[in-house]
Amino acid sequence: MKGCMSTDLGIITIHSEVIAKYAGSVAVECFGIVGMAAVSMKDGLVRLLKKESLTHGIQVEISEENSITLNFHVIVSYGVNILSVSDNLMSNVKYKVEEFTGMKVDTINIFVEGVRVID
Repeated sequence: MKGCMSTDLGIITIHSEVIAKYAGSVAVECFGIVGMAAVSMKDGLVRLLKKESLTHGIQVEISEENSITLNFHVIVSYGVNILSVSDNLMSNVKYKVEEFTGMKVDTINIFVEGVRVID
């Protein structure tokens, strides 16, 4: 799925993979987020993704009106307030993705898949 914007000089098309990669890099910078999670549907296991494969923990949907819906599957740090971390993640991602793409972020859903103790 791609987001398209029309300008005076032509059409700008942004692939959802680009938005996912940018949103993932913004997310892992947020306090309390250890990383993105990949959930194996076959056996229900959750594993922490490496920085190179952040996009596997994020689903991006772009509507006909060019509004973005983001679904994050994250692993949080042990002992943090999940509501505070989620609010921080949502506000940072919303602001930076809207600034980056010029498109409106409509919805951000966060699925906490696990907790990790940070050394």
